[in-house]
Amino acid sequence: MAYRSIKAYGPERGLSCAYRQWAAPSHCALLHGYSLGFTFTFAAERLDERGWVVDFGAGGFGKIRTWLHETFDHTLLVATDDPSRVEFQRLADLGLAQVRLVPSVSCEGLAAFVFDHAQQLVEVATQGRCWVESVTCHEHAANSATFENPQAVMRKIGAEVMTDLIGRL
Repeated sequence: MAYRSIKAYGPERGLSCAYRQWAAPSHCALLHGYSLGFTFTFAAERLDERGWVVDFGAGGFGKIRTWLHETFDHTLLVATDDPSRVEFQRLADLGLAQVRLVPSVSCEGLAAFVFDHAQQLVEVATQGRCWVESVTCHEHAANSATFENPQAVMRKIGAEVMTDLIGRL
């Protein structure tokens, strides 16, 4: 892999949402909110005709930006396994919340969830030339988690092995 570019979409962008860690044995089991931020690392073996890994405007990251706002801006995230999911859905039915069901509300789970969607959008936008190497979800300055693309990890390992083998020749 020869090229990487990084897009930081910080908490100042206003992705204010609420959620709870229902299984936590602490106050984290209560509804609380964050202005989430995300950092994306994109990678490509060749640049596009403009010399970019990925277009940070409407032609590339713009679709991710739109999806981020639809998913996280003034929303209530509810884990699909939350035992109170029906109650939260009632809030949506009453027009009191924009509920978004997600596989997990942990930073780790949100990083993986965002990665899955961003990877699909980037793959289409770049016709497979570019991929998402990793996504980091930031709850605030002290809490974050990163999900790395398993295929990107294998590419790195493959490159390291090849470099080592060539060095031994």
